[in-house]
Amino acid sequence: MRVLVTGGAGFIGSALVRGLVEAGHEVMVLDDLSTGSRLNLEEVPVRLIEGDVRDPGTVRDAADGAEVVFHLAALPSVARSLADPIRSHAVNVDGTLNVLIAARDRGVRRLVYTSSSSVYGDTPSLPKQEGMPVQPRSPYAAAKLAGEAYCRAFAASFDLETVSLRPFNVFGPRQDPESQYAAVIPRFATRMLAGQRPEVSGDGRQTRDFTFVDNMVEALILAAGAGPEAAGEVLNVGCGARTSLLDLVAALNGIIGTELAPEFVDPRPGDVRDSEASVEKAGRLIGYRPTVDVREGLARTVSWLSGRLTPEGLRR
Repeated sequence: MRVLVTGGAGFIGSALVRGLVEAGHEVMVLDDLSTGSRLNLEEVPVRLIEGDVRDPGTVRDAADGAEVVFHLAALPSVARSLADPIRSHAVNVDGTLNVLIAARDRGVRRLVYTSSSSVYGDTPSLPKQEGMPVQPRSPYAAAKLAGEAYCRAFAASFDLETVSLRPFNVFGPRQDPESQYAAVIPRFATRMLAGQRPEVSGDGRQTRDFTFVDNMVEALILAAGAGPEAAGEVLNVGCGARTSLLDLVAALNGIIGTELAPEFVDPRPGDVRDSEASVEKAGRLIGYRPTVDVREGLARTVSWLSGRLTPEGLRR
């Protein structure tokens, strides 16, 4: 099968590309390399098209001949969207619309869209279920929700099947710990491997459903091959369990062999307090079941990072 992965040089995208190539698929990647890296695709036999999803012509050309499109290209991070909401909208909403139009016009069978658990906001009900009200608290979350709405509309209006996935706090190898918008696990692990105390925002009792990247890759591939009952649907992807930031520090101390106490800093604007996924719907519609738990995922991530950290920074 010939597929297009937008954002395929990024953290999740490159893991997906590797999984697709290993399964024997022909893979094209569209990425502007603003947050992704060519090094993430080193020695992977794919065709990389360097381009921006905000350019309709580039997207249309990249989608030519694809049977399935995995749309992961995005400008990630709540904090980044707060700093520049216009750019966040342009990439995450206008870019998604461009990809949908190109997929429709090129006769793509199915488009799998990567949304975000941030669309739920800070609603107190747990676990988060797809039918509950959404309350985005940041421009990033609002943009991801708009992308879901466009996917649902295209599935209803055109001959294009779409499936939207809401991942919960994905982590794993190739996630950049050096960006100012780095996610919590690579940020904590990198500091602790260097013997430094992890910086915990707020009181550290906030919880997340941390999801190892292999689980997300499995969900993406399952969504592409699922039956018509999945078309137009929105599905959570997580592990169905919560881990507090303090428990995360304790787990990393155990894996690394350190006894580093957290250093508390101010809470981050736009963050939610607690998050946990219900994955019942994804199990029913696409057969998703998480296969790598948080502890095993942390151990694999630490192993990858420890082999690449140098005094000068991260070696890819």
